[in-house]
Order: sequence, then C-alpha cells, then structure tokens
Amino acid sequence: MENRVKVYRAMRDVTQENLAKAVGVSRQTVIAIERGNYNPSLELAFKIARFFEAGIEDVFIYGTAGD
Repeated sequence: MENRVKVYRAMRDVTQENLAKAVGVSRQTVIAIERGNYNPSLELAFKIARFFEAGIEDVFIYGTAGD
C-alpha cells in the first residue's frame, strides 16, 4: 500500500519522532511505513490520518497499479 505520510509530515513540519510519539509507535515503525516496508493496522492508519487532520484515504492509497 502506498502512502503520503512523508508528504504530510513535510507539509506540517513534523519529525518522524514527533509523529511516532503522537500515535504511540516507534520511530522505526514510522520509517518502515514511509518506505512502504510495513502496512499499518487499520487502527494505526486512522491515528495517523487523525493526527494530520486528513482522511485516511488521503494519507493511504489502497489498490495501486499492480496490486
């Protein structure tokens, strides 16, 4: 699943560490999500979207080409 977590972080000037603390995960988890190496649980995806005051479908893109 593709995501725009890094883009949203840049728009809000939020560090990986700050995002991780806000949603209750490690910085390594945020890194893995941004790189596409880890798909967050639905609960975590909603937490991240809420943090950015965005819709989950705006932050996480499901069903990209090739899926």
